[in-house]
Amino acid sequence: MKKKLMVLIMAAIITASFTACSTGGSQSSASSSSAQSSDAETKVTNTNINDSSSKSESSGSSDEIFTSRDLEQTADTSNAKTYNLSDGENIKITEEGVYIIKGSAKNVTITVEAADDAKVQLVLDSASITNDSAPCIYVKNADKVFVTTADGSTNTLTVSGSFTADGDTNTDAVIFSKDDLVINGKGTLNISSSDNGVTSKDDLKITGGTINIECASDGLEVNDMLAIADGSITIKTSKDGVHADNSDDATQGSFYMKGGTLNVTAGDDGIHAITTVTIDGGTINASAAEGIEGTYIKINGGKITIEASDDGINAAQKSNNSTPTVEFNGGETAITMGQGDTDGVDSNGNIYINGGTISINAQSPFDYDGEAKKNGGTIIVNGTETDDITNQFGGMGGGMGGGMRGGQMRENIQGGMR
Repeated sequence: MKKKLMVLIMAAIITASFTACSTGGSQSSASSSSAQSSDAETKVTNTNINDSSSKSESSGSSDEIFTSRDLEQTADTSNAKTYNLSDGENIKITEEGVYIIKGSAKNVTITVEAADDAKVQLVLDSASITNDSAPCIYVKNADKVFVTTADGSTNTLTVSGSFTADGDTNTDAVIFSKDDLVINGKGTLNISSSDNGVTSKDDLKITGGTINIECASDGLEVNDMLAIADGSITIKTSKDGVHADNSDDATQGSFYMKGGTLNVTAGDDGIHAITTVTIDGGTINASAAEGIEGTYIKINGGKITIEASDDGINAAQKSNNSTPTVEFNGGETAITMGQGDTDGVDSNGNIYINGGTISINAQSPFDYDGEAKKNGGTIIVNGTETDDITNQFGGMGGGMGGGMRGGQMRENIQGGMR
């Protein structure tokens, strides 16, 4: 009896202890949350993906990616300072605030070199800058810089010659930023470059405005994350339309889109991200060698149209954080492949189709090295609806008009691999 009593007493003590710990943890979390400012920046980390699962894994909600100020399309200019551009006269901004840029000039760089916690907003109001060898906007230091196009304005930024490095920094874009960058507004921004269009060595977020980029290298280049909430973006380039790659941190280099329109004509990849590509919404039109390339590609929504000469969608081992996977959960995806050794959806790992409509016009619709599962959604191959995920090891001989090479294997998976 005493032993039973002692057991009951010990059980009660342990239960009370766990309850107290749980309550204390909740209070700490609430306190921490209430202390955050309304414009606090929340970094989105790439989630670990369960490679054996066909279920969708969250990569962070859009509320975690965009702050309220990111999404505001007009600036509070009540205390703004105005700069009128003049040939050869550089502008240096060292303090937090809103700055209106007007006029037209040649060989001018707007440099932001402010405190680590400074938020600087540049409002382009019918501004035009043409440079020979330096960025039009150069962010050397700040917490975040907003480039906002004024309502109804047309702004043009051009670098026509070879870029000159700033010491050890290869400043190779018309807008070059070492810190977080946001492009928004209600106007138009035209960018022409002999190298990259926009480069951010941190995050780049686009939430509004009309952006047109013509460049010789990457249209939008980021180290950490490119996130698009809205806006109309058109990119014409001989390399990648979007390039997200961080050679120093294998967990970074991602692409996220929830709205807006992205039109890309590229000589290489339409969208290239070494970790995750997540599409929740919006419209993507890509004409490129490869439409979308990343390690884990997740399409939850939106309307995607791809014309490609290599792979339409390609999951390759760009990062060791997850198995190469293409996952469809929603949206409408249409892929048209050209002739040659091409695949509509190519994965060095897995393909999961859980929802949405996937329409592929190609001799080789699917190519994968792991497993393929169809749990939902609609598959249309060359105009015919099917439940089969047909694996073509090694690709086909010629797009829509080619034939099968000798010795190649075909495997029909009825309703996915088991």
